[in-house]
Amino acid sequence: MALRKKGMKTLISNLGKVEAEKFISLIIREPFDYTEWQQNLFSDFSVKELSNLAMKEYKTGAPETSPSTKD
Repeated sequence: MALRKKGMKTLISNLGKVEAEKFISLIIREPFDYTEWQQNLFSDFSVKELSNLAMKEYKTGAPETSPSTKD
């Protein structure tokens, strides 16, 4: 139960109440293979781009959704 509560707080703080509800509704309604999703999540990024994003998030604490520059 504590994990569910923490998950909801995380969703709401990042998406807002309405978008969090929409997200949950999508997950419940559609068949979802988490493992397959994780394997393809960053397939459009190079290793360098992922590293840059991770370092940026580590330094600022704010997640990035796309690479800022291509090197």
